[in-house]
Amino acid sequence: MATPAQWLAGSRPRTLPAAVAPVLAGTGVAAYVDGVVWWKALLALVVSLALQVAVNYANDYSDGVRGTDADRVGPMRLVGSGAAAAGSVKRAAFLAFGVAGIAGLALAATTAWWLVAVGVVCVVAAWFYTGGSKPYGYLGLGEVMVFVFFGLVAVVGTTYVQTESWEWPALYAAVGVGALACAILVANNLRDIPTDTVAGKRTLAVRLGEPRTRGFFALLVLAAAVAVVAVAVATTWWALLGLGFLLPAGRAVSTVTGGATGPALIPVLQQVGVAELLWAALVALGLLLGG
Repeated sequence: MATPAQWLAGSRPRTLPAAVAPVLAGTGVAAYVDGVVWWKALLALVVSLALQVAVNYANDYSDGVRGTDADRVGPMRLVGSGAAAAGSVKRAAFLAFGVAGIAGLALAATTAWWLVAVGVVCVVAAWFYTGGSKPYGYLGLGEVMVFVFFGLVAVVGTTYVQTESWEWPALYAAVGVGALACAILVANNLRDIPTDTVAGKRTLAVRLGEPRTRGFFALLVLAAAVAVVAVAVATTWWALLGLGFLLPAGRAVSTVTGGATGPALIPVLQQVGVAELLWAALVALGLLLGG
């Protein structure tokens, strides 16, 4: 039976900034446009965090039963390491999905019922990333999912439930946050190219190969920087505070483009996670100051 510490490690806490960042960015835009609805922002945060934990446990379960995690480099996997039974990890994933669903229903009931359909699509996408007979994460489409759901949907959705209106700055912010969320996955998959190749997991990194994957990582960080400027042009130049994300992101780019492999890439995940959180926090701060 896995210990509480192992369950916590299995939830992959280093990925949680990717769940907090879109809510911060979306709330910053809402604050600039129409003011913050704090209780809706908190519910959106619960949804985002619960979905992140759910997809982490779901991936642990699906990759574990397939044997993909048998020789994995990096944070522990509950099923792959034998620390927890596959069924227990699957139940933990569905419990987290349930928490996200309850918070999401509360938002839909007080905003618009069509948001329920968005929530269902999010859960389906999270499960079939590595679940099912033909997981799209094994086909090189993982980055698309991350960009769409932890970028576009999460940021624009957070703004919408508070303003109940479409806002272009939210889209620009979503591109920046989504690009960095993708960069986390790209670094993770770059590290796992050898084991994923053996396991038949055709991630985008496996398909591109190491050199082009490293270049793609740098391009994503550049896209996030351009997105800061786009937000500033559409709102206030105070949003340029967001460029402070380049401090940790620059170190990550240096490591990745410098040819690091295997365990040497693990710190990059944390650096990009911090960069994404910093991007959102500083942009939100700028929007508050300039609003």
